[in-house]
Amino acid sequence: MKTSLNQDLNISKMVHGVWRLADWNYSNKEIEELVEGCLELGINTFDHADIYGDYSCETLFGEALKNRSDLKEQMKIVTKCGIKLISEKRPEHRIKHYDTSYEHITWSAENSLKMLGVDVIDVLLIHRPDPFIDTHEVAKAFSKLKEEGKVKAFGVSNFLPHQFKALQAALDFPLVTNQIEISCVSLKEFDNGSLDLCQELNIQPMAWSPLAGGAIFNAQTHRMMTLKNVLHKISDQYSTTIDVIMYAWLLAHPAGIIPVIGTGKIERIKAAYSALDIQLSRQEWFEIWVASRGESVP
Repeated sequence: MKTSLNQDLNISKMVHGVWRLADWNYSNKEIEELVEGCLELGINTFDHADIYGDYSCETLFGEALKNRSDLKEQMKIVTKCGIKLISEKRPEHRIKHYDTSYEHITWSAENSLKMLGVDVIDVLLIHRPDPFIDTHEVAKAFSKLKEEGKVKAFGVSNFLPHQFKALQAALDFPLVTNQIEISCVSLKEFDNGSLDLCQELNIQPMAWSPLAGGAIFNAQTHRMMTLKNVLHKISDQYSTTIDVIMYAWLLAHPAGIIPVIGTGKIERIKAAYSALDIQLSRQEWFEIWVASRGESVP
């Protein structure tokens, strides 16, 4: 199943995220098999960032697939730039900070292409809102990368609506997504206008941490226990598990939310993908909403 970010770019309705790739300690063969498994399911889009794994995940991914052009031809690559970490690999960084300069964006994109071993990045995101941003510099970098055929489309991550609009105003082409934290545990994006803006502009948001980092599985508070009980009740009705219902809850939203699956276990990825076959009713959706809010709708 595919979804269209623009007229020239289709990605899968769910994305595989490799944030923890370095932690999984997979061999090249295991990474290759994981990618094959995702592609067989229909997940052809892989979410990266230059900083993941202390600047190692893009390299690990690229090394594992360096001789698999057949797999690369099927993949869509999302990656991010703009954060500079304190790292032995970047000794010039004295403090963690953001850099959305023309020089850094263009260098970072070209470095990601090299590390990943691909010819083009399908979507390049600014990773975090930068209080020192010059939107016209970002626009200049984006335009250069697009004209050179190095990046097909651009977006942002963790941007509030006013930050999104400010950057969009400097561009000659539309941003295609905002990757934000959304789950039935984390509802802030419903209140801050981010999902409203996505619908206004007809763009689809990506949801990072769609399972809220697994917090629901170790529920301790009254709110979390109540939510967990409701998820169990609904999951029993669909003969599935609560994580699948959490994905289905996101997928049901009219904004066209694209969940980013963060597990390295193919069985859990298969379970997540099965959420595409579940159509929650409006009342079931609101049962989860009310349980998470801890109060009825007005």
